[in-house]
Amino acid sequence: MFRCPSTTLPTSRISPGSSLRSTLASPVSRAPVAFVAFGFAASIRRVALAASLAFVASAAFAPVMADAQESAMGASSAVAASGLLASGVPAADAPAANDFDVRQKALDARTADNNYRYAVAQHNCYSKFFVNHCLNSARDDMRVVAADIRKEQLALDDEKRVEHARQRDEQAAVKRAQNEAEAPAREAQDTRNAQAYEDKQRQHQLNQAQRDSEAPQRAANEQAYQQKQQQHAIDQAQRGISPSQAAANQKAYDAKQADFQRKLDEAHRQAAQKAQERVEKQQRYEQKQTEATQHKADVTERQKQAAEKAKQKQEEQAKQQQQLEQQQKQQQQQQ
Repeated sequence: MFRCPSTTLPTSRISPGSSLRSTLASPVSRAPVAFVAFGFAASIRRVALAASLAFVASAAFAPVMADAQESAMGASSAVAASGLLASGVPAADAPAANDFDVRQKALDARTADNNYRYAVAQHNCYSKFFVNHCLNSARDDMRVVAADIRKEQLALDDEKRVEHARQRDEQAAVKRAQNEAEAPAREAQDTRNAQAYEDKQRQHQLNQAQRDSEAPQRAANEQAYQQKQQQHAIDQAQRGISPSQAAANQKAYDAKQADFQRKLDEAHRQAAQKAQERVEKQQRYEQKQTEATQHKADVTERQKQAAEKAKQKQEEQAKQQQQLEQQQKQQQQQQ
């Protein structure tokens, strides 16, 4: 393992009766003195660097640890003040998931801080004389803290498992209660489905029995149809009609039937069209009769109004004539 040079002067270089001034002044002792001075300066620089790193680490981790502690305290107080959980268990007995997260973050921060402190201690050990002893002590300190963190981590994991098991039990209890609540409805639906299936099965059996009972009649009808076909073929053969001629006759008959059906459909269409026209004509006639009646009533009303106006005009003229005669009489009397 690498070891830094010693910062003390070797005793073999100095004789018992000599002075330090003579030793430093001698040409032989100048090289060891320079080497010792260089090693001492390097050791001072390493110590200063380690101290600066430790200061930076403590400054960097102090806010993290403070935030983690504040978060853990805030989470624990919030959980304690929240009252009862959804399952009815007090919050102090059943930690929330956010409390687990905060505690896990605090343990992670402590682990990172412990690893950093161990790295700084390792770095500082290389500037000491008993390097291995220092490294072992730093490793032991790191392992003690790591064991404490591990113990808390195991306890946290156990609490998580207990909480998860409790949540699973609660969910299972809720599911069982829901299933028990829905059991009557499911049973009723199953009963209805079974009843509907049985009804369909009985209806199918009835239909099958009816078809089976009608099977002899269908067979007799088929046999009678075949006999009619055979008798028709025999009659055509006796009349001397060949099968091709019979097919042609059947085709001509079908054509005539189709033409007759077409003419019949056309007659029905024309009859429906004429009936529609008659209905429209009747509607137009009734509309005209209504308009004529209204017009006659309007004319009578206008004539009546004109007669009343003429009568009023005559009465006004008669009044004016009387007034004029009275004025003439008054004038004659005055004269």
